[in-house]
Amino acid sequence: MPFPTGTSRRRALTGVLLALGLTVASSACNSGEDAGGTPGTIKIGLLASLSGTYEAVGTEIRDGFELYLRMHDGKLGGHKIDLIVADEGNGAQTAVPAATKLIKQDRVQALTGIVGGGSVAGVAPVLAEAKIPFVGSNGNPGLKDVSRSWFTSYLSDETGAAIAEYVRDNVKGEVFAIGPNYQGGYDQLRGFTDTFKEVGGKLANPDGKTLWTPFPQTTNFLPYFAKIKASGAEAVYTFYAGTAAVDFVKQYAQSEIKDLPLYAAGFLTEGGVLNAQGEAARNIYSVLNYSPDLDNAENRSFVAAWKENHDGSPTTYAMASYDAAAVLDKAIGAAGDNPTAESINKAIAGLGQIDSPRGTWQFSKTTHSPVQKWYLRQVRQDGRALSNTVVGDLATVGG
Repeated sequence: MPFPTGTSRRRALTGVLLALGLTVASSACNSGEDAGGTPGTIKIGLLASLSGTYEAVGTEIRDGFELYLRMHDGKLGGHKIDLIVADEGNGAQTAVPAATKLIKQDRVQALTGIVGGGSVAGVAPVLAEAKIPFVGSNGNPGLKDVSRSWFTSYLSDETGAAIAEYVRDNVKGEVFAIGPNYQGGYDQLRGFTDTFKEVGGKLANPDGKTLWTPFPQTTNFLPYFAKIKASGAEAVYTFYAGTAAVDFVKQYAQSEIKDLPLYAAGFLTEGGVLNAQGEAARNIYSVLNYSPDLDNAENRSFVAAWKENHDGSPTTYAMASYDAAAVLDKAIGAAGDNPTAESINKAIAGLGQIDSPRGTWQFSKTTHSPVQKWYLRQVRQDGRALSNTVVGDLATVGG
């Protein structure tokens, strides 16, 4: 007997399925469930600098997130992930249109990544309008409204704040502060200089304020080093990253202030820039929330998996992006059978402690940034290569 056609056919087929004890699944959209009741695909947007000054940083952010996906069969919270990667470029002027496309055209349900604090600030209104969660893995300008923004990295001023007391205790004299004149530089140096002054330290800068170098056009730092020499400083504190960090460190090692101890936010010697700096970076002290030589089970697993596909060790950029994927994994899994942007964001808010390669941390209730430990590192020989080696614990900062 042939199957009925049209409505009668559907009714007959439904009757057969029900008789067999099976349910009839409705068609599903991108989020939630595919036909048959299996979890559906969720779109996640990843925005990072894949060109320009911070290309190396952006590449690490992309690779860290993708590593977590590979280690979890391409799924987060049991759902297959469609990861859509876009180039942030050098700042907000390129980041905003790229984010707008991810949100309005690609219709991602969450956004992650973003290298620069200025880019985050620029993208924030687009995120607010779309009402989707953002799990940032690097730049954090300290947004006023963080109801849908979460950061696995740090507040930009916390890095310098965490090392300020150590510098005061270990430098017998005044310290010169120098950095790039953009939002990230302002935040990083402010964290150090404000805290340094609060704990009784004194800056060697003639006006008591950080010396700013034009970004990104400054490639010759020698005139600035002459000013440091003239100040009588006993040490230097700085923040640079990317190609600017390579230029700064190489020229510092050949300058008239090469014997002054150099302290820095860890980005100065992080990742590929250390390889490019070579011997010029030896003995530099830095502060950061991660080092690949931390001894915990999560980090051992992370480092081993990273080295399967990369030369060298992972950076804080890769680690924070790996953690962003872990956050989304837990949140999507807790967001119900049909996760939405709203339910994912609500689930993030309910997360407790995160087991991480950096050590256990959790989101601050007020800033949505990690409450985490910071580490003192020094560039030392590690086998045949130079490495950022942990030499001590600093403050636990965040909240």
